[in-house]
Amino acid sequence: MRTVFWENNELKMIDQRILPARFEVLSYRGHKEVAHAITDMVVRGAPAIGAAAAFGLALAGYESASTSTDGLIADLKASAAVLKASRPTAVNLAWAVDRLMRVAEKMKDERNADTVRAAILTEAQNLADEDVAINKRMAEHGAALINDGDTIIHHCNTGALATVDWGTALGVIRTAHEQGKKIHVLVDETRPRLQGARLTAWELEQYGIPYEIISDNMSGYFLKAGKAQKVFFGADRVAANGDVANKIGTYMLSLAAKDNNVPAYAVVPTSTVDLSLAHGGLIPIEERNTDEVLGIQFQGEPIAPKNAKARNPAFDVTPNRLLSGIVTENGVVYPPFDVNLKKVVKE
Repeated sequence: MRTVFWENNELKMIDQRILPARFEVLSYRGHKEVAHAITDMVVRGAPAIGAAAAFGLALAGYESASTSTDGLIADLKASAAVLKASRPTAVNLAWAVDRLMRVAEKMKDERNADTVRAAILTEAQNLADEDVAINKRMAEHGAALINDGDTIIHHCNTGALATVDWGTALGVIRTAHEQGKKIHVLVDETRPRLQGARLTAWELEQYGIPYEIISDNMSGYFLKAGKAQKVFFGADRVAANGDVANKIGTYMLSLAAKDNNVPAYAVVPTSTVDLSLAHGGLIPIEERNTDEVLGIQFQGEPIAPKNAKARNPAFDVTPNRLLSGIVTENGVVYPPFDVNLKKVVKE
């Protein structure tokens, strides 16, 4: 089933906060609820966030009591601002909301506001369907980079749960497996929210792909020992020069890979490439609640002293010099990224 989908006039989403212990699908009927779900990480992963926000804006259209197109568009603009504010780093969120708003604004002369509402919902569904097709195209390009017998280090979660379906980096691994390649995955825990240990491991079990969980600080050991041949991860935003903002810990992993001559690939739809930002230093980095760090327990007890303080940036930026390539639905982009990324992004 899809991570994010529309059913019975509601937005349905898999609750990723409680996996792998429980599998539940939650329903939403209002855009503010959707914005809160994005902030609270019921849904996470840049493509999935984008789709959720798109359906959230469609819900906002039906929430609006306006009978005029002008009034509806004004309500949609206000709702779009709420949705965009829910998480700042993933560019797909704003991209998806802006895409739907363009549809609405092109219909400003339409007399029937319900026609606009229907068009926005149709566009949200189109966006979700396109995400699945894009992921499968990316997976084919990326799977060609994986050799039979490879051990791959994977960071965070980039599978079907991070998208509408199939996945980005994990979608590449899944496709290589389905092609018959014998592969093994070392799954970074991905602290502090443990998306690797909780979500990626769960997905790999569904696909029957062999894996082992490692703590984030073990990656350097396996890379230096020659026990990993590839590194794959996703991205929440890619700058025009190829700098990649991704889940915290990606930078350290990429440094270790570079030092040991192991290729590291980011797998991203072109909707995640932000050509308006010259470099990664301009990407806004979300700092989340420190409870995510301090709330971790060991053997049922808190890991930190009662009065401890913490920091919790959710993302870091990996400089383009550490990347071997960026896999997109339009092919694998190689350095120089500032020249070649523009060739695959259709604006």
